[in-house]
Amino acid sequence: MEGKFREQLFFIVLCLSVLKGDTRHIEENEISPEGLFSLLNSELKREIQEDFLYSRPLRCLDMVAVEGQFTFTADRPQLNCAAFFIAEPNQVISVEYDSVDIDCRGGDFIKVFDGWVMKGEKFPSSQDHTLPLMERYVDYCDSGTVRRTVRSSQNVAMVFFRVHTAGGSFTLTVRKPINPFPCNIISQTPEGSFTMVIPQQHRNCSFSIIYPVEIKIAELSLGHLNDFPIKKILPGCVGAGDFVELLGGNGMDTSKMLPVADLCYSFNGPAQMKIGCDNTVVRMVSSGKFVNRVAFQYRLLDRQELQRIKGNSVEDFCFNG
Repeated sequence: MEGKFREQLFFIVLCLSVLKGDTRHIEENEISPEGLFSLLNSELKREIQEDFLYSRPLRCLDMVAVEGQFTFTADRPQLNCAAFFIAEPNQVISVEYDSVDIDCRGGDFIKVFDGWVMKGEKFPSSQDHTLPLMERYVDYCDSGTVRRTVRSSQNVAMVFFRVHTAGGSFTLTVRKPINPFPCNIISQTPEGSFTMVIPQQHRNCSFSIIYPVEIKIAELSLGHLNDFPIKKILPGCVGAGDFVELLGGNGMDTSKMLPVADLCYSFNGPAQMKIGCDNTVVRMVSSGKFVNRVAFQYRLLDRQELQRIKGNSVEDFCFNG
């Protein structure tokens, strides 16, 4: 029951974020309370035998957390649809086109996006993704049979689609291959633990938790020998080359979020902080010279803790505006 509640809470946050957003792909979706609860009551996760391929219809606004085969069939023109796909932190998303019956020349499309888009903001941000923004979109109508399978770079992906004619349809098979070095992750739950490792690669990796949470850093190894306590915003660690920052904000794009704390020296924790934002991020910046590692735990803040943070003039930036 606890796991089901977490999934429902996650999907409520997701749907509310989408519904109050202005992204052009999904702004015209009209979700009734009945429709929302229908989505929440659907089985987002289930135990599936390895020799059985789970299948179900795909909705115009949907979230998929399981492997399987998903078929969308338009019963009327559906012009602004989006399906969110999410896997475990150590997995990526593989989307394969099994069959497609849409009118590309008539304006229909199916686009796989490498990441998520919410309220017009993208995760991972352009600063943290290895591909240019336009290469993160793969349009079936442009690639056709040349690229039947699209694989994400992290544990989330999206499919935008538009079908003008009733009866237009497509079927996708979604699988979740293992990713040995996860980078740029969205957590499915408001509590848990994770260890992020960047093995001498010049890249930035974020772990995003779409909840207000308490973060507890248990260990930080940045290739340095000196121990140093957590450092607040100033003077910061930007010149260090290798560092971890805690970010807070109400959007998805880490480049638009506010820094709460910088950590640029190795230490054995714990160091902890409460962040009362819609989105909390642990972001590691790596120069590629070292094997960098950060281990942390996180838990959902209760209502009383949120009220105390809201009343704190130092840490209430997420409640303004």
